[in-house]
Amino acid sequence: MTSSPDSTLSRRSGSIVAFGGNALSSRPAEDGIEDQFEQAQLTMESLLPLLQNREEPLYVVHGNGPQVGQELLRQDESARHLPGNPLDACVAATQGWMGYILENTIRAILRDENIDREVATLLSQVEVDPMDPAFLSPTKPIGPFYTRFRARQLTREKGWVLQEDSGRGYRMVVPSPQPKSVLGIDGAQVLSRLGYVVIVGGGGGVPVARSPLGRLTGVEAVIDKDFTAQLIGEKVGAERFILVTDVPEVRIDFGTPNEKPLRNVTVEEMIAYEREGHFPPGSMGPKIRAAIAFLRSGGTDVLITSPPCIGDALIGKSGTRISGA
Repeated sequence: MTSSPDSTLSRRSGSIVAFGGNALSSRPAEDGIEDQFEQAQLTMESLLPLLQNREEPLYVVHGNGPQVGQELLRQDESARHLPGNPLDACVAATQGWMGYILENTIRAILRDENIDREVATLLSQVEVDPMDPAFLSPTKPIGPFYTRFRARQLTREKGWVLQEDSGRGYRMVVPSPQPKSVLGIDGAQVLSRLGYVVIVGGGGGVPVARSPLGRLTGVEAVIDKDFTAQLIGEKVGAERFILVTDVPEVRIDFGTPNEKPLRNVTVEEMIAYEREGHFPPGSMGPKIRAAIAFLRSGGTDVLITSPPCIGDALIGKSGTRISGA
């Protein structure tokens, strides 16, 4: 008997995990590949509770904010000798070498823990709307932090758009359109059914837009990995969405005397907090919006926490858990 769409949704299983590029590099102007391998080891070890069950699907999505900024800086330094690449090609480049680091690291953990499981990295293109208003208003921070003086120089000399970022300095910002579809997602599902850990949607995916003739062409943007992960999670029928960040749980009234951690909340409560303005667009905002969209699409729960707390968050001892009911 053929399953109905509703019965398929009711059997959602497995997890999709999204973590930022800072999980590999928190110092983009200093960290080399060796540093990022070391950081990846620490971060991926936190996924061990999810890696152990071969029958449970596991999809991993990573950001690339620091790394794509590195790519742009390399191009700037070598501009006298080599032609530069557009931003979509830079995203593809980071997908490749970051996927290599993560896949290599996960393989080592699987071997050390005697877990019979495979891992694969997919180069993902993600379609966006060429008329998305995000192209007129860059908001996605990438690359290192600059002083105000250096930011003004870069704006004058290179035409970059730089904005102050949470009191830590100025960063380049680029358009961040909403993802419409992830190309080749069926292949990720096939691998998952074979027991693979699938690294997919790296850096939010290579942004492509469809021309009037139907041809897909790269566009200058960086898609937010949380929204891409949410879309992938919905399409593959993931039960759980884990958003990995640099804090152990979400807090409201952040930075005020009334600051309060959120541990177990419903999606309705989180929607209310978002409407009250607790989650800024350049900080926790995208994660909360992605979490709400995931739960509204039929997901069971969302966990938001830091790498060291993932294990405890899975058993309810840490992190913020947002339930769909």
